[in-house]
Amino acid sequence: MDRRRFLSAAGATVAASFAGCAGLGGSGETSTGEPGTGETGTGETPTGTTTGDAGGDPTLVVGTYSSLVDSPSTSPGAWLKERFEAEFDARLVWQTPSNELNHYVERRTAGVDIEADAYVGLNTDDLVRVDQNLDEPLFAEAGDVAGRDDVKPGLQFDPRGRAIPYDTGYISLVFDGTSVTAPETFDGLLNEEFAGDLITPNPAGTATGRAFLLHTIKQFGADGYLDYWSDLQDNDVRVLGSWSDAYSAWSGGEAPMVVSYSTDQVYADRNDADLQKHRIRFLNDQGYANPEGMAIFEGASNPDLAREFLGFVLRPEVQGEIAVRNVQFPATTTAELPGDYAELAQEPPEPVTFTYDELKGSVSGWVEDWERQYASN
Repeated sequence: MDRRRFLSAAGATVAASFAGCAGLGGSGETSTGEPGTGETGTGETPTGTTTGDAGGDPTLVVGTYSSLVDSPSTSPGAWLKERFEAEFDARLVWQTPSNELNHYVERRTAGVDIEADAYVGLNTDDLVRVDQNLDEPLFAEAGDVAGRDDVKPGLQFDPRGRAIPYDTGYISLVFDGTSVTAPETFDGLLNEEFAGDLITPNPAGTATGRAFLLHTIKQFGADGYLDYWSDLQDNDVRVLGSWSDAYSAWSGGEAPMVVSYSTDQVYADRNDADLQKHRIRFLNDQGYANPEGMAIFEGASNPDLAREFLGFVLRPEVQGEIAVRNVQFPATTTAELPGDYAELAQEPPEPVTFTYDELKGSVSGWVEDWERQYASN
């Protein structure tokens, strides 16, 4: 990504580049909170970094994407807040700026206080973009965090030890099995019989769409993925702005297939939907792994409390609750999950992903090249 574009507060594409990460009930890709106010479903409205309240208890301010907190009955945010506050005699304030991680990047660039202690919801390519476009560090090394050794080794994505995974999703096709049988391969999507049948979130502005783009690069290489996308366009693929835009269009019957998550049947079963209309297809028997991480901001007011919070999130019972409510897979090997979860949440035969080092210096160019080609066709 061009540095001037990244640093321009007026650049809509730039703000979208750090759109939040996976979470099936909204995916963190359509935040509604005001920057710096963090208007959430929990009644919290942080306007700056707070170190304590009137009763003397410390306050932990945690930035995240809005869907983690905006539905108290199903999102994990309200549950995490209640449990954490009860045990640690502290106040947890969620902060959900509308431009999500980019809000904190802009503040660091401007040399003003971050006004938060930690961030929940960054993935590998987010971290790469942050590191490439900031001269000063945004996140500190996490240090000694309880439960860190329980994280599945394949999910660790930060070679500098700042971000700790707390859940993961696998990008897949979700299709209506009552109207279509999805193809088994990427090449199969190009068949004429599937013309106009696929909807995907925008790779330039959503974590879900970007993960699908990265999967096509894994499959066809940096020299071949644009040709594949040109063929997809010829077959009338629809690219919509956000995950919720794409999923809503698919749910409304506008197309029988959508790029989403392999935990979709967990979401469908929760809402008593027909599971035949929520089938999963792993193209080429692969699913792109998209782990979400949490990290402590450099210069946080309460780094020790933030470290306690990260350890709290990695506990077996908390990992299980986050997975169920956020409709994702837990990050640890010790997570406690309900018995039927494994029946509904599907893992790919072959998980694939790019490492931090593989994305460094490449991901911005890949996305920009895709944007140019897609706009010109």
